[in-house]
Amino acid sequence: MESYTGDVTPGGPPQVRDLGCLTLTKVAVDPQMSNNAYLLRCQQTGDQVLVDAADDAGTLLDLVGDGGLVSVVTTHQHWDHHRALAEVVERTGAQVLVGEPDADAVTEQTGVPVDVRLEHGDRVQVGSCELEVIAIAGHTPGSVALLHRAADGGTHLLTGDSLFPGGVGATFGDAAAFAQLINDVEEKVFATLPDETHFYPGHGKDGVLGEERPHLAEWRERGW
Repeated sequence: MESYTGDVTPGGPPQVRDLGCLTLTKVAVDPQMSNNAYLLRCQQTGDQVLVDAADDAGTLLDLVGDGGLVSVVTTHQHWDHHRALAEVVERTGAQVLVGEPDADAVTEQTGVPVDVRLEHGDRVQVGSCELEVIAIAGHTPGSVALLHRAADGGTHLLTGDSLFPGGVGATFGDAAAFAQLINDVEEKVFATLPDETHFYPGHGKDGVLGEERPHLAEWRERGW
């Protein structure tokens, strides 16, 4: 039986989940912000991709180990999701991938050039496996989610700060941004992916789409 629960705490051990083609390792960093970072490893080739070099480069580099790092995907431009980006890239030579509308901001904040500006529908290779890019504007203009379709039919979605158990990400009182975010989440996630989809956010616990779907109207009504 799988021991993965997705419950991680800063300074605590990572959690590992077998997705078939990929192995997903989740770790939390920074006691104040408790950001999640995810290392994805192709089980066939050993290639690795890190999603959000949020903080604590030492912890992240220990996860990477001697296997090298092909790329780092930054899910969005907010400072707490890329504080370790410069050091991780310097140490590994990994490519930097960011959603196109957020790319310049990430470079301005970190000093790290963006190698690939992601657009909706792009593919990110992890060895012989791939992730589909879903652009979800609202939390930031260039936020991206990453979808993996497992060989067994399972679907796994890394959502950054766009979707959490209990609601969409913060839009800081901006009604237009909230409308954009809830629309994108409904149309690009809930309308296209099955209830069994597991999702992995930028902070806190994981979720399952089917458990959240009944609450979409409630989220829209409350405005956050």
